[in-house]
Amino acid sequence: MVDVIVIGSGIGGLVAGAMLAYYGKKVLICESHSIPGGAAHSFSRQGFHFDSGPSFYCGLADPNSLNPLQKVLNILGESIETVVYDPFGHYHFPEGSLPVYADGSSYLEAVAKFTPQGAKELKLFQDNLLQLYAGLKEVPPIALRADFWLIPILLGKYGLSLLKMLPSLGEIGGSVGQIMDKWVKDPWVRRLIDLECFLLSGLKADGTVAPEVAFMFGERSNSVIEYPIGGSGAIVDALVRGLERWGGELRLNAHVEQILIESDKAVGVRLRGGEVIRANIVISNATIWDTYTKLLQPEDLPASFREPALATPAVESFMHLHLGIRSDGLEGLTGHHVVVLDGDVDISVPGNTCMISIPSVWDATLAPPDHHVVHAYTLESFSGWQKDESYQQRKREKAESLFLALEKVIPDIRQRITLELIGTPLTHARFLRRYQGTYGPGIVAGKDSFPGPQTPISGLYRVGDSTMPGIGVPAVAASGVICANTLVSVDKSLSLL
Repeated sequence: MVDVIVIGSGIGGLVAGAMLAYYGKKVLICESHSIPGGAAHSFSRQGFHFDSGPSFYCGLADPNSLNPLQKVLNILGESIETVVYDPFGHYHFPEGSLPVYADGSSYLEAVAKFTPQGAKELKLFQDNLLQLYAGLKEVPPIALRADFWLIPILLGKYGLSLLKMLPSLGEIGGSVGQIMDKWVKDPWVRRLIDLECFLLSGLKADGTVAPEVAFMFGERSNSVIEYPIGGSGAIVDALVRGLERWGGELRLNAHVEQILIESDKAVGVRLRGGEVIRANIVISNATIWDTYTKLLQPEDLPASFREPALATPAVESFMHLHLGIRSDGLEGLTGHHVVVLDGDVDISVPGNTCMISIPSVWDATLAPPDHHVVHAYTLESFSGWQKDESYQQRKREKAESLFLALEKVIPDIRQRITLELIGTPLTHARFLRRYQGTYGPGIVAGKDSFPGPQTPISGLYRVGDSTMPGIGVPAVAASGVICANTLVSVDKSLSLL
């Protein structure tokens, strides 16, 4: 018997579990995979160390950052080594490449080379979002919770900050598109804003919540862009150390088959093989669809709740390329690239926008000497994928857009390859155990909102990118904080401030 069982060791589950262990709870995290980290896990092949998912980070080691992950690591007594870099990447359009700087003035100067008027409009847009960030940053994410106690906390400790945010109140729940429509008419800059929103949320500006982009601009301008030495696995390792430092336990290869419900209350889990572990609280770090279809029986939830929850739209899955390449002659290569292959095709069309990460330009330990690791990925629908006689050929065909994008950055990339791994939506679904390999919920700003950690079942909670505040490493870390704080007294959670 334990106090809390967490299903899944993604960032949200690790943060919730580690925070609850810090609060004095007896915590067990059950991870189906042999490697912790969920979508943020790292893996190795032939001396190359790859990130499976996230590659862009900000404020991990900066005490002034608002990144909730940094605050959690500090509370747990853990830290990670990072390397700072700028520009943080390049956007490659058919008409040219744009360096993206952390410094707002340098970024606007780069944009002005493409469109002087658009740069002026982008400044107005950024200034508006930075004003929103200025209000949001006065309420530390480590203070948030998802029960009625949040209101007296906000009014009592942050009342003046809330007053400052009143002018931006309408924008907090609105979309980036609404702000863009107000300030930006230039089509080139509108596409640029759509692209940055798409990279964050999987949705363009009209579907992305304004605080998410305000946070991105604010942290980019006020904190540091950095990469964790050791890759995303270093973050996962630090959270696992923090969990264990405070008495929590992580079990790998512990596949949860079912959440056990008795008298409308979660009482534990059953693992593959039949082992039953009982707990007072169960937290699922699985997606909303996997939690409600695979971990629960249909009768466990009211149909009036289950059916709308399962109807939540999902963002597409991915095609992945993980490559090991020779690095000779590539001096000066930068680490992040986004390539839009066809300017006449919408950026959200699978295969048209390709993301590229080459983290070994900052951390040489990720690859053998004189080599680089490359991770390239693009959206791809799960529909129609199956392991049949045409699977290998289809993998190659669908990976071609990624090779074309990589050739915009490294023209002779195909001649440099020493290790090649191609992943499909089936790969994404299998190793990350995500419904249809999805990137996450496609919840459109202004039309719906991400749910909190509570469920209709007593004792059952959820964290991760299908809960508030949504997709992205800072967001899923915040979901873990919110859930953990909700499960302890106000005095305990306020002791962190």
